[in-house]
Amino acid sequence: MNSFVMRPIRENDLEGLKNLAASIRGGMTSLPNDEELLESKIFESVRSFDPRIKKAGDQSYLFVLEDLKKKRLVGISGIHGRVGGFEPWYSYQIQNERFSHAPLNLEREVQVLHLKKEYKGPSEVCSLFLDDEYRKFGLGKLLSLSRFLFMGAFPKRFDTHVIAEMRGFQNEQGIAPFWESVGRHFFQKDFYTADFISGLGNKDFIQDLMPKYPIYITLLPPEVQAVIGRVHPDTEPALRLLKNEGFVESGEVDIFDSGPLIKAVVQEIRTIRESRTVKVRAFVQEIPDSPRMILSNRSLHFRSCLGSVHLNEEGTADLPEALEPLLEVKPGDSITYISESQKSKSPKNEEKSNLLVRSL
Repeated sequence: MNSFVMRPIRENDLEGLKNLAASIRGGMTSLPNDEELLESKIFESVRSFDPRIKKAGDQSYLFVLEDLKKKRLVGISGIHGRVGGFEPWYSYQIQNERFSHAPLNLEREVQVLHLKKEYKGPSEVCSLFLDDEYRKFGLGKLLSLSRFLFMGAFPKRFDTHVIAEMRGFQNEQGIAPFWESVGRHFFQKDFYTADFISGLGNKDFIQDLMPKYPIYITLLPPEVQAVIGRVHPDTEPALRLLKNEGFVESGEVDIFDSGPLIKAVVQEIRTIRESRTVKVRAFVQEIPDSPRMILSNRSLHFRSCLGSVHLNEEGTADLPEALEPLLEVKPGDSITYISESQKSKSPKNEEKSNLLVRSL
């Protein structure tokens, strides 16, 4: 496990990112198999790590998981500093509406989809994908949860709340029932085309074509009602992972495939709440038996990996020698660690899947 490191994407990662994008079955909105667009995303991410940034904005942080032995990118995950901004961010809010007629003693409550447009929304975790070959050894958790260690280390760069748009339900033929019943009537495009255009930041067509009035869920076919707020089968483990971190249903769904939107208070996320920061005393050859941790440095040159920590009586930590080049820290520097197990949940609130999260 000491041959894998998660780090910010770099300009010279384009070829590796192209290979990763090409390996995604069915494509991924935030990781299009297009060299020019991928190059643009790398540039946006590199710009986002500018040390002068002090508040949540349109930053787009991309992290890659690298297999150092094979010198290969095997996974990617991301964070948006804030959704909305120059381009609005859309979702459907599910609300209950009550109808009654006293003379006939009739009363009914129905669920309605209301279009929501956000210009200054919360932060978002996004763009999560791990190569099939590497969906083991806890690498999925490393790729997903390390983002929260970064957010915990640099809280001013993010909103107090964070969301995740989960991939919505599709059948075995790759058809999204909600899109076929709702979106296609207005956009006259297939699901993947509309989702791709939206993912590029071109939101004008949504403003112009999206129905302006609420959609009564009870008027939709039963098979469509049944998938609203339901995730794609491949995404169920990713949903469980985030719920174990303290994410909860927000009552909103994606406008294209009705995938659920989940949310959390950043400081109540398990990884942030239970993580501990210590100074490194030394790097040693062997560490006594101890639980495996997710560890990270506390630098904008972020590094995260799996490994062990030995805590000393004076409150410092010893780390295995193999972690020194992975974390890029030296004795006297601080590191943050968290158990990779998820036994506890937020007080308020596996890895066989694609670990695919909708974004952008």
